[in-house]
Amino acid sequence: MLDLRRLRLLRELQRLGTVSAVADALSYSPSTVSQQLRVLEREAGTALFEPAGRRVRLTDAALVLADHAQRLLASAERAEADLAAAAAGAVAGVVRVGSFQTASLRLLMPAMNALRETYPGVQVRLVEAEPEPALDALRSHELDLALADEWAGTPHPRWPGLDREDLFTEAVHLALPSDHPAARAGGPVALAALADAAWATGYPRGGMAALVRRVCNQHGGFEPNVVHQTNELSMLLALVAAGHAVTLLPELALAGDIGDVAVRPVADAELTRALFTAVRAGADTRPALAAVRAALRSARGY
Repeated sequence: MLDLRRLRLLRELQRLGTVSAVADALSYSPSTVSQQLRVLEREAGTALFEPAGRRVRLTDAALVLADHAQRLLASAERAEADLAAAAAGAVAGVVRVGSFQTASLRLLMPAMNALRETYPGVQVRLVEAEPEPALDALRSHELDLALADEWAGTPHPRWPGLDREDLFTEAVHLALPSDHPAARAGGPVALAALADAAWATGYPRGGMAALVRRVCNQHGGFEPNVVHQTNELSMLLALVAAGHAVTLLPELALAGDIGDVAVRPVADAELTRALFTAVRAGADTRPALAAVRAALRSARGY
């Protein structure tokens, strides 16, 4: 009989590539992971691994087993969710949510407030995380739900084993200091006018930084002079309000009092960002998790 816990280690090894990465992701020691994988190999009765330099490569048999492991793990999640639904007289339980700051403030907090009234037995535990780490933690079972965003032109991979549900798509606007010459006329701003401006973006490998670079290249014909980098949209807004930079920001970050910031559309461009939730396939019928997901669908805290 194959053990689900060891099958999960195999699935993680296929995803992450090294024993040490699996150990880090699941908070095991590398020796424990290696020992359990050797046990799995004996249980399978065939070679699952072959050396590849300092790493191991999954054999064809291991790849077949890893594919089955994904489905078995999803079925186990579904079974646990169905059992919880059948056994629970009330919707209750702990749901670990990974979310970035703006979404936490504007969406998760209103959802948590609503849940406190409708399902007081549901406990939401927030873990602040950017989308990519949150999705990785979800796949590693460290989180139950990821609240993430996706900037136009830089989609996330559609990973097997995750169930994604889009919440809404919002417009992305140009944010400039209110006294900036390009803001005074009102209306759409031609990006070519900002070729010499200082820009603020997210971290270099993130979707927002890619969007700023792509939009400036395609619609302005220049490479942006990026002088500030932060994933905190509130900090980007503060940099603009203080006159240190210009940037692109979604509507969620522009709600409420934005100070000395002018918001303008980019001429001849439709820029968007999607907000979505993701859970592991099979877990979405768990009552507490379903309640949190439904509360997020209803939350638009601005």
